[in-house]
Formats: sequence, C-alpha cells, structure tokens
Amino acid sequence: MTKKLFFQAIVKFISGLILFGVLLFVPAGTIKHPGAWLLIAVLFVPMFIAGLVMMFKNPELLKKRLNAKEEENEQKAVVALSGIMFLAAFVAAGLNFRFKWLILPDWAVIAGAVVFLAAYAMYAEVLRENTYLSRTVEVQENQKVISTGLYGIVRHPMYSSTLFLFLSMGIILASPFSFAILLLYIPIIAKRMKNEEKVLETGLEGYAEYKTKVKYKVIPYIW
Repeated sequence: MTKKLFFQAIVKFISGLILFGVLLFVPAGTIKHPGAWLLIAVLFVPMFIAGLVMMFKNPELLKKRLNAKEEENEQKAVVALSGIMFLAAFVAAGLNFRFKWLILPDWAVIAGAVVFLAAYAMYAEVLRENTYLSRTVEVQENQKVISTGLYGIVRHPMYSSTLFLFLSMGIILASPFSFAILLLYIPIIAKRMKNEEKVLETGLEGYAEYKTKVKYKVIPYIW
C-alpha cells in the first residue's frame, strides 16, 4: 500500500459520493429523498469496504480498478454513452420524486435493494477470481484465461453483476422512468463485449478455445 494510491482512492470515493449526491438530490429539489439515500448506502458502504480490502490485500487490483482511461476508441464511445445514460437516469429519478409522476411501491424498492446487494456480492466474487480485471479493455502482461468459478458459467460475469446492479438502481429510486433509461445498458455492454472479445482473441492466448467451451456471455441459456 502506498500513500499515493490511498490518496487517489479516497479522492475518487469522495468525488463519486459528491457527484451522486448532486445528481440525485438537486433534480429532486430536496435531500429528503429516501430512495436516493438508500441507493447511496447500498452503493458506497460496500464500495468503501471493498476498497479497504483491496488496499491491504491486493493494492495492484485496486490500482487497476482506479484506472478508467480507455485506449480503444470504441470503448471511449461506450464510456461516454454510459455516462449520458446515468446522467439521464438520475435526473429522471429526481424529477419523478419531485413531481410524483409515478412512484414505485416500497416493496419494490426493498426488492431492488436486495437484488443490488446480491449483484454486489457477485461483483466482489468476480474481483476475487480474476486479479487481471481492470476497468479498461486491455491484455495485461502474463495474463491468463480464467475459466473456473463464475467464469466457467459465463464469459463475462462482471457484466452479469453490473447488469443487475444498474437495472436495480432505477427500482431503488422508485422510478420506472429511470429503470427504462437504464435498460440502455444492455446494448451498451453488448457493444463493449464485442470489442473486448476481439481484443482478447487477438492478444490473449487460449481465449478463442475458452469461447468454445463457455457458450454464454452474461446470462446462462439466454445471452
């Protein structure tokens, strides 16, 4: 663990927390938005814990996760589209709460939080299984194909977890409009995976064979 890495992680965490607060509470016109506070809690508390674990157990993995600069042009477009999607979804959730257009019931919000936490646990397991997992599409030095655990079920379990994480956000915010906007994540990750698999097949030995063994990308028997 280095002071520089610790400082970088803390700055990104606090910056993300502030950004989320602005996007969730400003459109709502109030900080008395229960769904927004619930989303912040289920997102940032586990994130803080996971960050501490990586900081002490695997600082190299934390360093990779903090690096979000894409080199592939296609992936830069994917990142930009994702940012627009989240901006629209959070603004829509705030406006929906402010003007009471269509609010989901409490039981749906609780169910959304349960799905979110389950997906977060899956996300943590993927990080444990694959220490090569960075936030950018690249082939790293000495990287090997991971084919055990969740990677023996689908080729991209990280996207499986983020799919449920992101879709459940709209539910937690009690906004069907946000949920509808976040459905755009499906074609976004489809585009990302297409480019990612091209990069891996070209640069990672054994990945082409791995694809023939594990047929599904995100959800078994569906996708």
